[in-house]
Amino acid sequence: MNAQTEYLLQTGPAGLLEVAIDRPEGTSLGVAVLAHPHPLHGGTLTNKVVQTLARAWVLGGWTAVRFNFRGVGRSEGAYDEGRGELADLLSIVEAQAPQGPLCLAGFSFGAFVTSHAVAALHPRRDIQRVVLVGTAASRFEVASVPAELHLRTLVIHGERDDTVPLSAAMDWARPQSLPVLVVPGGGHFFHGQLPLLRELVLRHLRA
Repeated sequence: MNAQTEYLLQTGPAGLLEVAIDRPEGTSLGVAVLAHPHPLHGGTLTNKVVQTLARAWVLGGWTAVRFNFRGVGRSEGAYDEGRGELADLLSIVEAQAPQGPLCLAGFSFGAFVTSHAVAALHPRRDIQRVVLVGTAASRFEVASVPAELHLRTLVIHGERDDTVPLSAAMDWARPQSLPVLVVPGGGHFFHGQLPLLRELVLRHLRA
């Protein structure tokens, strides 16, 4: 993301995982772990939406941890339809944020995996913020957000998303009475609207 980004390889469930860490100026408020889009459709930790999320967290005073799921970039292993990718995400949390304030975020397929990480970690970790962008509700079984975390959760979707229709995100959110913030005219990748996306996330972090 910038010259100060720290890259490393850590041991994961299926081999080494590639990790990128960006730190804020001064003392960090905690760690945010960010998950990228579908590994089989070009998703990586350098995805523009994921980098935008990382920038928002760093500006908000958090350490942003991006990583490549198994089989992507320098990460070892092979795509596992979300099961192994959830294990990857949880191993990143265990290694990079074993305790203290934690945030979780994901884009598209990454939002689907993040939803299950939230469900798994919520009983034992105090999750400060959750951000789900372009949640792939039309393609995967996205987990419900625990009711106690609704006020800490920001769901963002583009009005004109042609990869994951807004209606699919609404169908997932409706039974939970979970609000969805709709970006007018926004597509799946928020072309031309990444600064707005960053500000929406930053506003959520500072709320």
